[in-house]
Amino acid sequence: MTASIADMPTGLGVELTDEDCYEAMRRIPGYLDISLEDFRQVYRLALDHAAERLTGGLRARDLMAQQTLALSPDLPLDQAVWDLAAHRLKGAPVVDGAGRVSGVLSETDLLRHLGAHTWLELLVRHRAGDAALDRCCHDSRVSDAMSAPAVCIGPEAGIQDILGAFRAHRGRRMPVVDAEGRLLGMLARKEVLRHMGAR
Repeated sequence: MTASIADMPTGLGVELTDEDCYEAMRRIPGYLDISLEDFRQVYRLALDHAAERLTGGLRARDLMAQQTLALSPDLPLDQAVWDLAAHRLKGAPVVDGAGRVSGVLSETDLLRHLGAHTWLELLVRHRAGDAALDRCCHDSRVSDAMSAPAVCIGPEAGIQDILGAFRAHRGRRMPVVDAEGRLLGMLARKEVLRHMGAR
């Protein structure tokens, strides 16, 4: 039976404990001349190698999509909402004048900033003529609502680094940036999982 990346503990966010390592070392017959830290390092390197092998050496650059929209931190929030809707996006990176990613604005960020738990709640408030809601959208800027700093990843990142970066935040999409932090594209969690499942 062939193992898949989904079977790998660190891919699921499970950390290898000292007890796990000691038990594995105890089960190896004979004298084992290796420290606990050496064993953990060998395990991690082997796991990384297996992940690379099972995913065909996929890199973030292979999975990212070109981003059709990037928002300015100074853009009025109501305009940002219109722009997201026009591009049929649930979020977008926020970039400064040099093209460096400074944050991400998502639907979740918008809901939080507007004091709503769901889009249905927001719709009800809007239909009821909530003036504070309209004022909040009109008076706020993208920088007021965005998540910052953004969790980003480089184009050469492998699958283990990608999974680790996605574990570091709850977003569905992550900016791919060059060495200077300039936007190259966006990586979708569902695209990563789709490619992993296809292998």
